[in-house]
Amino acid sequence: MKVNKTIPLINVMLSVALILGLASCSKKSKSDSASRGTGWNVSSSKGGFAKGKAGKTQETGPGLVFIEGGTFTKGLIQDDVMHDWNNVPSQQHVMSFYMDETEVTNLMYLEYLEWLKKVYPPTEENYKNIYEGASPDTLVWRNRLGYNETMTNNYLRHPAYANYPVVGVNWVQAVEFSKWRTDRVNEAVLEKNGYLKKNAKSLDVSAESTFSTETYLAAPTMTYGGNEEILLKGKGASKKGPKPDKDGNVVEEKNVYAQRSSGILLPEYRLPTESEWEYAAAADVGQREYNIYKGQKKYPWSGTYTRSGKRSNKGFQLANFKQGNGDYGGIAGWSDDGADITNEVKKYPANDFGLYDMAGNVAEWVADVYRPIVDVETNDFNYFRGNVYTKNKIGKDGKIEIITNKDIVYDTLSNGKLVPKHLAGEIAQVPVDDNETYLRQNFSTSDNINFRDGDKQSSKYYKFGGADADKAKPSEKETMYNSPKQNVRIDSLGNMERKYDKSNKRTTLINDAVRVYKGGSWRDRAYWLDPAQRRFFPQDMATDYIGFRCAMSRVGSKSNTKRSPRN
Repeated sequence: MKVNKTIPLINVMLSVALILGLASCSKKSKSDSASRGTGWNVSSSKGGFAKGKAGKTQETGPGLVFIEGGTFTKGLIQDDVMHDWNNVPSQQHVMSFYMDETEVTNLMYLEYLEWLKKVYPPTEENYKNIYEGASPDTLVWRNRLGYNETMTNNYLRHPAYANYPVVGVNWVQAVEFSKWRTDRVNEAVLEKNGYLKKNAKSLDVSAESTFSTETYLAAPTMTYGGNEEILLKGKGASKKGPKPDKDGNVVEEKNVYAQRSSGILLPEYRLPTESEWEYAAAADVGQREYNIYKGQKKYPWSGTYTRSGKRSNKGFQLANFKQGNGDYGGIAGWSDDGADITNEVKKYPANDFGLYDMAGNVAEWVADVYRPIVDVETNDFNYFRGNVYTKNKIGKDGKIEIITNKDIVYDTLSNGKLVPKHLAGEIAQVPVDDNETYLRQNFSTSDNINFRDGDKQSSKYYKFGGADADKAKPSEKETMYNSPKQNVRIDSLGNMERKYDKSNKRTTLINDAVRVYKGGSWRDRAYWLDPAQRRFFPQDMATDYIGFRCAMSRVGSKSNTKRSPRN
């Protein structure tokens, strides 16, 4: 009988082919630099992502909590005892974002003030208004028939109030703080990753040599006044140029300037939009059994009561609010919410997103310009009213213009404070023009605050439609909201001029300079703790019950959870 010796040979050949094939596949899987579109190497520092940066997940900034976006019922669904109906329920979707775990505290804000005092000394004539313009208004605590001088003198600076939410800050100041925070955080990120000299953020930085995130990205050599001892341009790089790695890929060198494609710089800190704030406060994510498509929770916590029902702390108040006439904290010792004015952050349970004091303690500024009607018919995705689009100003030499100490321009607030529009080192901004808006479908102007501004019937002075529209006076035809027009300005001699509007024909306080604030405060009854409640206040005025917290947009994936592809 003959033995077939070809079968073992075929088996050996198949085995070798399989091994070689697996090795080939393994080699391809290790290489993440080849483009799936062109096959080109996209990991080089020229025109591509740095190797290992593609798909990089956004880091969580200091103080922030991740909020996974989704759909929710925006608006008020019950208990409209004020008969405002200024936030009718609608289905909305919010993208994922980040939000401060707590309100911005006195300690956090004092860090900002100390930085301003160091970099822009108030003793110098050119900077004398910067520190004062950023300082909270401590006189908001005063009451004609109440003794509150202790808070006036101590609340902002006494260490006993260090972790209490900052108040007396108007909307404009909150926005400026957010810009400052963005730059300080990204400055620390760059230093940590070797793009700045060690301890660069604590060096003797002056107004002529400050750091701006947008300036660094657009013109890095103009950051810190072009001081390369801090910027580390090319430090540590090989004189012969970057070397290829073991796979033959030329990798980005660590000490060249960082770019957006480096994936390490964080988006800006900013005020949350009204939709983001309401979504985060309601925290429907923890109520899987609750039908969010039909309604909203009454409070940031479960249930319809303000006291805890848990056995361990049954009866404890879940927020800091006014419980009744003359009752700001309850009976001492046993029915107390732990505070008479504001309270230290994190003294009450967090909601299901891990956010503290989304009801009570202080109400909070949000980014939106207030309107009585939310135009949900136009947009149901990341709704926001207040977009004013700008672009970098380009000088005659074709380069971007950086604000210098001599270029600082101030806005005069209604209380006479001067607030700088931009600080030194930032890029000058101008409104977008026809170059950006021509034939566009999604926007046509720079200022979109009054886009589709409905509610015409709210003003008897507004003429629209029909023959009467042509006969109307310009002021009557174009003014949607007939609000008082105060005039506060600084004349050429530095004297303040105040002209009060004494007209008796004003019908509303709403205009383009009033902003929404959300959430109840220590001065409010439980009715205002509903996340859907909304009120407005002039953006350049402050109170003893409105504070703020910052938010940050999420780039990349909607969720932090890794999900396998569906079959």
